[in-house]
Amino acid sequence: MRAAVLFSGGKDSTYAFYKERNNYEVVCLISLFPKTSESYMFHYPNMKLVKYQAEAMGLPILTQKTEAKKEDELKDLEIILKKAIKKYRIEALISGALASNYQKSRIEELCKKLNLKSIAPLWHINPEDYLRQLIKNKFEVIITGVSADGLDESFLGRRIDDKLIQDLKKLNIHLGGEGGEYDTFVLNCPLFKKKLMIKKQKKKMEDKYTGILKIYLEN
Repeated sequence: MRAAVLFSGGKDSTYAFYKERNNYEVVCLISLFPKTSESYMFHYPNMKLVKYQAEAMGLPILTQKTEAKKEDELKDLEIILKKAIKKYRIEALISGALASNYQKSRIEELCKKLNLKSIAPLWHINPEDYLRQLIKNKFEVIITGVSADGLDESFLGRRIDDKLIQDLKKLNIHLGGEGGEYDTFVLNCPLFKKKLMIKKQKKKMEDKYTGILKIYLEN
């Protein structure tokens, strides 16, 4: 079955692809670019870099801008899914939903409308086990956004490793970041033909516990 991945460049969508790589023929990636970080559905930090991840995986990518207005985001997703159906003949959509019923239910409803199979291989996965699976399977992932009490500027740029897991466990958050507590970017994983290297990075904090890490990659 031909599938697309709803791709953000972060750990969840990338690992969902990795989990289903032998079960479906992934023929393209689909990414939506929210205008602001207030998006209810989609990832915001460093979205313009997903094209480099697509290149590293040797896959075409379809992109669509969205104003990030609640519910209207689904209209933008529908537009790009119709393009993928027409251009790549996709029959299924893989997404990285962990625990958000808001996200998963809306994706499922849209897939049903378009006669696509909705696949969420990480749904209700144990978050600590999940982070340890990332490490075990050699996913190099950094934190690029924080938005929760306790996640200060020092967390931006940190890699997912054993020390980070222990530090996250001290906080009152979903360890997988499903509630928007933190965002990530994948620099390397078994799906990539080459590792992405950071040329420079810049932290921008809105307040003590809200901020993003803007990264620039080497050519």
